[in-house]
Amino acid sequence: MVKLNAHIVAAAFLVLALTGTVTAQQQKVGYVDTDVILSQMPEYQNIQQELRSVSSDWDSELKRMDEEIEQLKEDFQSKKVLYTDEQRAQQQQQIQALIEQREQYLEQKFGAKGEYFQKQKELLEPIQRSVFEAINTIAEQEGFDFIFDRAQNAGLLFGKKEFNLNEKILQQLGITLNQSSN
Repeated sequence: MVKLNAHIVAAAFLVLALTGTVTAQQQKVGYVDTDVILSQMPEYQNIQQELRSVSSDWDSELKRMDEEIEQLKEDFQSKKVLYTDEQRAQQQQQIQALIEQREQYLEQKFGAKGEYFQKQKELLEPIQRSVFEAINTIAEQEGFDFIFDRAQNAGLLFGKKEFNLNEKILQQLGITLNQSSN
């Protein structure tokens, strides 16, 4: 009797394992390369041109500041022996103030929260949204379970809700799911 039960349990596990394998093989997976897609969009090219134009003006200003700082440093080095201690300190402070001003300008224009990245986000967001919507439409129409993006390791762009484990993981962690974030 014990041997019969062991065989039934083993057979049940075998059936479950084979069923899981068959189910896993039926999933439809695709991929995209959003860099390639974006490069084919005329509006993306226009945005790139606009961003180059904006950054070119700011790069010119940075170059002008660099030249001014370099000129002050050269003047200071050539006249350093003629300055009193007070004049030397004043000239060094002036050079340091210009260096700090340049760094602030650089951060304001090109820093992580700078104007360049804000402008880039503002201009690219509608295009990225339309690409994402197109991916979702194709995924739904053609029955894809998952779609991955090859561009810059962007990750999973679409997954059927039945494969989303967020709620189970959050429950396991003792966190109540916020319905707006799912």
